[in-house]
Amino acid sequence: MENTFSISGQLIDIFKRSIYPATINVVNGIITSVKGVAEAPAQYILPGFIDSHVHIESSMLVPTEFARLAVIHGTVATISDPHEIANVCGEEGIRYMIENAAQTPFKFHFGAPSCVPATAFETAGATINAEGIEKLMNDPDIWYLAEVMNYPGVLYKDAEVMAKIHAAKRSGKPIDGHAPGLRGQDAGQYASAGITTDHECFTLEEALDKIAAGMKILIREGSAAKNYEALHSLIASHPASVMFCSDDKHPDDLVISHINAVVKRSLDKGYDLFDILRAACLHPVQHYNIPVGLLRENDPADFIVIDNPADFTILKTYINGELVSENGETLLPYKQAQSINSFNTNKRSPGDFKLSTTSDTPDIRVIEAMEGQLVTNEIIVKGKVHDGQIISDVANDILKIAVVNRYQPDMPVAVAFIKNFGLKNGALASTVAHDCHNIVVVGVTDTDICNAVNALIDAKGGVCVANGDKINCMPLPVAGLMSADKGTDVATLYAELDKKAKELGIALKSPFMTLSFMALLVIPALKLSDKGLFDGSKFAFTRVEV
Repeated sequence: MENTFSISGQLIDIFKRSIYPATINVVNGIITSVKGVAEAPAQYILPGFIDSHVHIESSMLVPTEFARLAVIHGTVATISDPHEIANVCGEEGIRYMIENAAQTPFKFHFGAPSCVPATAFETAGATINAEGIEKLMNDPDIWYLAEVMNYPGVLYKDAEVMAKIHAAKRSGKPIDGHAPGLRGQDAGQYASAGITTDHECFTLEEALDKIAAGMKILIREGSAAKNYEALHSLIASHPASVMFCSDDKHPDDLVISHINAVVKRSLDKGYDLFDILRAACLHPVQHYNIPVGLLRENDPADFIVIDNPADFTILKTYINGELVSENGETLLPYKQAQSINSFNTNKRSPGDFKLSTTSDTPDIRVIEAMEGQLVTNEIIVKGKVHDGQIISDVANDILKIAVVNRYQPDMPVAVAFIKNFGLKNGALASTVAHDCHNIVVVGVTDTDICNAVNALIDAKGGVCVANGDKINCMPLPVAGLMSADKGTDVATLYAELDKKAKELGIALKSPFMTLSFMALLVIPALKLSDKGLFDGSKFAFTRVEV
């Protein structure tokens, strides 16, 4: 049976860079005509938003639930890197995401993760080699080669890294980048390998170097990494070279906003509406060659309706002609998801987290976490010693951090120290620990640290706050990364855990998100893997004691 409808309003036409009254006719999910008319209702119609780089797993929601929340904010599609679940479950994890996403009209476009594992300096649950990438790149469900994080491998032409890039080139699909801090000649060499985007720029100068090398810059504003303030001038200075992305969006944030918030923020700063919408709607479609409509005849009927360009309230969202959200309510049904996981470790004792020293006043390297950034600093401080053990120094906010291998039982625990978490008591732990998703924990005492870790081992993944005998956890049974529950319920529980963490003294806006990046070795300067403290600037292990 033919499904036909028409909608009229003030059309925001990205291609003509104009706004005019129009009627859009839709038959079976396809726009059959866009006609200018003399008069139309005061509502405004424009293409839906696209997140140009996001890890769905970081929302702690399966794709179907991510979609139910995202459409409320006018998002109709994503460019999604399933790198997180691939590091846990390999190709089976990628298939899980594709199959779950197929149950919703929302338009997910998954890439082939280029770095599984991200480095050889950590333990992951799976490996995807160049042969595996070749297979994935020839799959019609794979749209691009996801972020090439091993940028030293590109610069030094590592054979395996280059084989993955060549496989993507043969497929004719785009190659995403990830090269924080890379500038000048190095940025040019990285881009010349065929890498077309970067979402890791944290200074304007870095972004300009990469644009000069021919790359597109994805302006990132996520739950942890926030680069918009540093980069937003690109919207005016280089409007053809930018897109918007979140990279990582936690559930409590996704309930509130998505790409729409970046659009509104850009309008408030006075940028041209059409330049903003090119970044939010047009450029991802063109760059990744994805089948998302842009309000043209014969396009899929993917669009949103807003009240006006000043307030920018999302009234309705359509995907393939289906009304999927209206007046802040999702119309997509909840669907129960199955679980997939890889978890094989035994419970720990407090003694596993001790760090011995022969010095009474050791100089130690400390990870300095930065609010709103994935990069960290390395600082040197005097370690606090008790009974031959280096312990947390709460007075100076030097806390113990540890990473526990979740894939192999009884492996040694890696222990180091971190600043700027601000805990006065207790510990928080997570199996969302980029990129290999071992157990990462920060805390005051070895007992609290151990309790938090063991709670996650019992749950086979999740996030946890422990303080004495009070232990609060949110299980994440899907790969230790995602819940199968309703997105709003997950957001509420996550917000409660976030509150409990902050009651222990944490001042970070997103403590669990920040914690999740402290094992991300490909981001300088100092990080911790299950195998030890890692100097990202030298791409080599280093010692805690100087």
